[in-house]
Amino acid sequence: MLIKHKEQRVGVFVDVQNLYYSAKNLYQAKVNFGALLQHTVANRKLIRAIAYVIRGPQSDDDNFFAALEHQGFEIKAKDLQVYAGGNKKGDWDVGLVIDAIKMARNLDVVILISGDGDYVPAVEYLQYHGALVEVAAFGETCSTKLKEAADDFMDISKLNKKFLIK
Repeated sequence: MLIKHKEQRVGVFVDVQNLYYSAKNLYQAKVNFGALLQHTVANRKLIRAIAYVIRGPQSDDDNFFAALEHQGFEIKAKDLQVYAGGNKKGDWDVGLVIDAIKMARNLDVVILISGDGDYVPAVEYLQYHGALVEVAAFGETCSTKLKEAADDFMDISKLNKKFLIK
């Protein structure tokens, strides 16, 4: 277990799509991002909390984004890309990583809220440059390599009553 002290400067980077679909597929529920933010920051100095979201065609997005902002998140949004043939793509992996790397010199701890194994090289890079990297994700859908790479891993599934809205 990682020692967390109140003087640590923390940045939180949330891959909203990753958590949204894990919660929906595993529990038919939604994530309480505000409770998750408060728990992961753990009374340390929050410098920035950024939620990376994809704007879909539904208008419910605006209410969801407003709720995230109200809970203390800065929103970074991009539109869902729909290709000829119907394929859809929407992810923030590169943008999230670039932001984390740019901000890391002003942070002691980078909290990545995602289970996507594509983040492993970024975790290793951030650690090499002195940041502690904590990961919070659903254990069942989180990459094993990401869990192993993190300095600390929080399994949201083990605290699902605290972080899920049915």
